[in-house]
Amino acid sequence: MKTGGLRVSASYGSKHRSVQEETAPLNEVPMCSARFRSFDSVILFISDVHFGRGATATERAKEAALINCLEAHADRVEHLYLVGDVFDGFIEYRHLVPKGFVRFQALLARWTDRGTPVTYLFGNHDPWHRNYFQEELGVRLVPGTLTTTHAGVHLHLAHGDEQASTHSLYRWLRPLLRHPATMLLYRSLLPADLGLGLAQRISRLLHDEATDPSVIDALRDHARQVLRRGRADVVVMGHSHEAVLHSWTDGVYVNTGNWYEHRTFARLDQDGMRLQQWNGTRALDIEAAEV
Repeated sequence: MKTGGLRVSASYGSKHRSVQEETAPLNEVPMCSARFRSFDSVILFISDVHFGRGATATERAKEAALINCLEAHADRVEHLYLVGDVFDGFIEYRHLVPKGFVRFQALLARWTDRGTPVTYLFGNHDPWHRNYFQEELGVRLVPGTLTTTHAGVHLHLAHGDEQASTHSLYRWLRPLLRHPATMLLYRSLLPADLGLGLAQRISRLLHDEATDPSVIDALRDHARQVLRRGRADVVVMGHSHEAVLHSWTDGVYVNTGNWYEHRTFARLDQDGMRLQQWNGTRALDIEAAEV
């Protein structure tokens, strides 16, 4: 299926329900019951924003689009999950954080101040956080996978780099790169400008423009295994940059795709799990499945 240049994969079990791409405005989406905190509460999942990858104008437009999308849901968001690779090379030092994207960070602070939880799972491009997001913005930081429950729906969340990677050595490098001793040594030996600049350069060199079918398949297979073992009703991942929704009798797997290029994300509401795309003014449904 193609949606405005976006290739979307989906396979359907008995729970799948087709929806039109041109949906009603967000405030007209029907809800079925009252399991959530309020009649039309939603849970949002966004990944692979890769702030800092492009030119200044491109990054500013990307940030503005994300803020507009989040603000369009602001009255109904029960929880926001950032499912990794929000930044494209992020190293936080003891007294310094990378500059930029303060408008997005300000939105996170406003949301947590008013009691809307925000959870940030680390990706392969942004694992070197310390405590700035947690202490200054009120964001919960999760280095690995996360299992949680909303309205009786059991969720398994992971960025996906541990489960699949386009680089064969990454499986061995990942634990080393995330080890506290490695982080301490890197920060101690390299000043902030040099250390961050080097990390961002390597991040860009390792970025693959084309999606890798083997990564897409590996993430789908991992999700299927989690669901078959009864560990979750829904598995949410990113990393592949391919927006995907699969519904089986065991449960639902959704990959949020990528925000930096396609503006795709996922949301859980009373109707189930939705894979959506922001068109600049509102969210359009790509696929949906009951949970």
